[in-house]
Amino acid sequence: MTLLDKDGVRLAVDGAVATVTLTNPDKRNPQSPALWQALTEAGSQLPGDVRIVVLRSEGVSFSAGLDRRLFGPDGIDGKPFFQALAEQPDEQVDAAIDGFQKAFTWWRRPDVISIAAVQGHAVGAGFQLALAADLRVCADDVQFAMRETGLGLVPDLAGTHPLVRLVGYARALELCVTGRFVRAEEAERTGLANLVVPAAELDAAVADLTAALLAAPREAVIETKALLAGAGSRTYDEQRAAERAAQIRCFRDLAGTGG
Repeated sequence: MTLLDKDGVRLAVDGAVATVTLTNPDKRNPQSPALWQALTEAGSQLPGDVRIVVLRSEGVSFSAGLDRRLFGPDGIDGKPFFQALAEQPDEQVDAAIDGFQKAFTWWRRPDVISIAAVQGHAVGAGFQLALAADLRVCADDVQFAMRETGLGLVPDLAGTHPLVRLVGYARALELCVTGRFVRAEEAERTGLANLVVPAAELDAAVADLTAALLAAPREAVIETKALLAGAGSRTYDEQRAAERAAQIRCFRDLAGTGG
């Protein structure tokens, strides 16, 4: 069932699995404020029984990054995009970027697990969108790159936090400042990719992973995700306490005595 199809984004739901697809393959799925708004809408329209969200793209590239028209004097809507932002007060620019970031933040909500199926180029905003998901299954032709710094910008679409957590500060700094490509072998070795498969097997690998993730009871998955997501900000003893509290809730749920 298709719930949304606009501005290069399609949301379809089949039972417990939702699929969000970028649908502008001829231009390598460029990103723009309109696409980010559509991605935000997709997140808000997820039915409550969805457990897995798959993020994928049509065509040879996941997303080649920002729509190049944003850098031109006419922008997309007839006015220069970056200059128009720069002319606004700091508070308005901050609010605008916060709105853009919402397209990248809902993928890690506690009640779903998100999987990005990434093929070809995932550059700049495309890299950050892949990083927004909990897990990444990549084709063996994948090419990640963070190009913002070379354009005089910073990665500001919520990608720096997961990047540092996945590969560490030093490698993240090097990747962002040099803008070099990370290909499949390095992506898997450094933790950017959970799994790398031949391009022809990408959809099947995502389907297999989805089935495996759905095999466990939903409440146990939610509790486990929350434990792991918060582990980095807790002390060892705090994490032990969090484990105990989560297990008590699981006991109650299994016994049917939960409040």
